Amino acid sequence: MRVAGLLLAAGAGRRMGAPKALVELDGEPLMARALHGLRDAGLVPRVVVLGAEAERAREVAAAADPAATVVVAPDWADGMGASLRAGLAALPDVDAVLVLLVDTPGIGREALARVAAAATRDGLARGSYDGRPGHPVVLGTEHLAGVAAAAHDDVGARGYLAGREDIRSVEVGDVATRSDVDTPADLARITDPARSIDGGE
Repeated sequence: MRVAGLLLAAGAGRRMGAPKALVELDGEPLMARALHGLRDAGLVPRVVVLGAEAERAREVAAAADPAATVVVAPDWADGMGASLRAGLAALPDVDAVLVLLVDTPGIGREALARVAAAATRDGLARGSYDGRPGHPVVLGTEHLAGVAAAAHDDVGARGYLAGREDIRSVEVGDVATRSDVDTPADLARITDPARSIDGGE
């Protein structure tokens, strides 16, 4: 089973004040942290989609994971849907793809590998946190055309997955957190072990 890793890291991070791909957590850019997780989870190939400050982000991606394929979504400003379409279009022939968002630093190698292990060519799977659905998401290759067609504006795979009853739930709440990082305050809470955040997807 060949499962690719697709990292969406194109956004401008307006609420953060900078592209989240370049924001650092514990001295490491979020994009580098995510790429290391995908690599350590054994996902091959790895594709990262960039947009805002693409040239600077490209340098960070190359330093973090020279084996990763970098794609710049020309219409990244239209939202996550555009980034997802660009990433899916850049994939070689694979059995499935695991999609990770750059602003979910609480999802590391163990959770990524666990969800990826549920991949099939005709299946769908996603991480679950005490029964609550979250990221990452695994899309079997037979679903990729449908996902790309449904992606628009800031709606990535969510539109395609909504209401489906055939999504395999993979519990990762024991090794990961589902919170995303949208603002400097969110980042500060993550870096402070005495506090926690409970963000959305």
